[in-house]
Amino acid sequence: MNLQRSLTLCFLLAGSAIAGDDAPSWLREFSTTNVPAFPAKVPAVVLLAETAITVEDNGRVTTSERKGIKVLTREGRNEASAMVTYFTSGGKVKDFRAWMIRPSGEVKKYGKDKILDMAAAPNDVYNEVRARAVMAENDADPGGVFGYETVTEERSVFTQFQHRFQDRLPALLSRFSLTLPAGWRPEVVTFNGNVAMQTSGSTFTWELRNLPYIEEEPSSPSMAALAQRIAVSYIPPDNAKAIMGRVFTGGWPDVARWLAELEDPQAAPNDEISEKVRTLTAGAANELQRIRAIGRYVQTVKYVSIQTGIGRGGGYKPHAAAEVFVKQYGDCKDKANLMRTMLKVAGIPSFAVSIYSGDPTYVRENWPSPKQFNHAIIAVKVGAATVSPVIAEVPKLGRLLYFDPTDDNTPLGDLPEHEQGSFALIDDASAGALVRMPVIPAESNRVERETEVVLGPDGSITSKVREQAFGQSAASMRYRMRSRGNGDYVKLIERWVAGGANGAKVTKVEPADAFDEDRFDLRLEFAAERYAQLMRGRLLVFRPAVLPRRSALVFSETKRQTPVVLHASLFEETVKVKLPAGFTVDELPDSGKLETPFGTYSATYVAKDGELVVKRKLEIRPATVPVGEYAALKAFCEQVAGAEQAPVVLVKE
Repeated sequence: MNLQRSLTLCFLLAGSAIAGDDAPSWLREFSTTNVPAFPAKVPAVVLLAETAITVEDNGRVTTSERKGIKVLTREGRNEASAMVTYFTSGGKVKDFRAWMIRPSGEVKKYGKDKILDMAAAPNDVYNEVRARAVMAENDADPGGVFGYETVTEERSVFTQFQHRFQDRLPALLSRFSLTLPAGWRPEVVTFNGNVAMQTSGSTFTWELRNLPYIEEEPSSPSMAALAQRIAVSYIPPDNAKAIMGRVFTGGWPDVARWLAELEDPQAAPNDEISEKVRTLTAGAANELQRIRAIGRYVQTVKYVSIQTGIGRGGGYKPHAAAEVFVKQYGDCKDKANLMRTMLKVAGIPSFAVSIYSGDPTYVRENWPSPKQFNHAIIAVKVGAATVSPVIAEVPKLGRLLYFDPTDDNTPLGDLPEHEQGSFALIDDASAGALVRMPVIPAESNRVERETEVVLGPDGSITSKVREQAFGQSAASMRYRMRSRGNGDYVKLIERWVAGGANGAKVTKVEPADAFDEDRFDLRLEFAAERYAQLMRGRLLVFRPAVLPRRSALVFSETKRQTPVVLHASLFEETVKVKLPAGFTVDELPDSGKLETPFGTYSATYVAKDGELVVKRKLEIRPATVPVGEYAALKAFCEQVAGAEQAPVVLVKE
């Protein structure tokens, strides 16, 4: 047994339970730690979170982890769980033990019969990443301490990894250490704060104490943007690189080159694909129409994730386009690769693009690594005649139109909101580069609504609504319709209408999806008794903004811990209210406009010839609002809400 491996086992066994022990000494010691007083909303506290990685000169990586969590409230019972992932090809879990120390001091040990083995990604048809887990929630009571130890081993294709020091829970002590063979060196990038490195021989340690609770707040940044984390690349001497995984010493162009070498050979067309392209593009009059026809077809290819060879780097390699075309299913990189192949037949150059799906702030420019990506889309080279908000000029590559063929709710010419503004990598062997994705302007992500209301003398209303949504607003409405059966969709609309007109009876729900025009239409008809309040038989009081906006910024807390993330949007509505005979307007809200750095709101009220016409418009600007400006943002949102609740008073002549 070599020295490095001996050190790893020493770390694991020090303070660990051996046969017959009821709990390891480290867990017992931390279970008696005096815990600071936390607010009632904090469900649990991490007493210790420690991860140690040992890299051997033959490429083997051993990861040892131990963690202790004290449950503070009944809601904190869910924190009493542990999970460790491993690759079925080239990886294994060498040890996994867990314990619960109850408030009484009684200890329960979780043996092999309590450890579950499960798919790490349940939605994938097959994935070589699996997980082992212990779920101890039923044994957890406030005051109890749950702890676990794991040891895993693998051979990774990369000499890189990331570590996050906490989740939302506060942590008293969080430590990460890396042991390298002699002569190797780490290159470290820290995110969301500085973390000092301590060096002892060939072991490098990073430690943080008393990390605060990160509260989940409305419209907050992701945890990846809030919690402190580090990214480490370990660099072997030149004579050791042959036995190690890929070392990216050439920056982002090096990463792009490596990915292109995996992807490009898989984009070879065959006769069947060529014939399909000719059929799809036969009626296309220009470049954009040809791209749209091919993109729409690839969106219909079923998304199925089958992940094999992940531990050896195969997780980044798409299946051959011909194979995906025949089987009519594939994952994101398979679909992007098929579209590239079909565009090649049509004579249109394109590139695979690596991106992170779900968080536009996740990828950081200062750590070149494919491990920052979890998704693949496509960039299509277009001429000057093709115009779209998702086109950007890239040096050496020209005008590129970005498109996600996996998201079947977002048509060509738009991008999913969670990809806009993020860093992404153009996977080209000669001119690959990290680029910033376009941000779609609010004008392209708008909702236009026309509402006609007939108000009766008894306060009842009948109403007709036509709503048109564009961009990601349309994608969201499209998803709601597609993901539900017709009955559930109608109920969803009824609940939305009832939120504005209590007791309303919806008589018509007529959605129409104009997908290729990036638009979603909805027509509604409904009636509500006693919508307006009849007072003393001669006053009618009602809100002309009958239906609420589909998304509203509502902040109830007076203070904020995290910034607020705002997305670009635009809402416009014209409401025409036919007034009941014999009534005239007595009071109208003031017309006006609010202008702030966060957005603008305007409303006008005009009564003429027995009709009240109200126009309101709200535009939100994309921004991350710092905590120091929260009070101003909250005030703006409250002013908008107040304006939309403002009543009109009619008087009987």
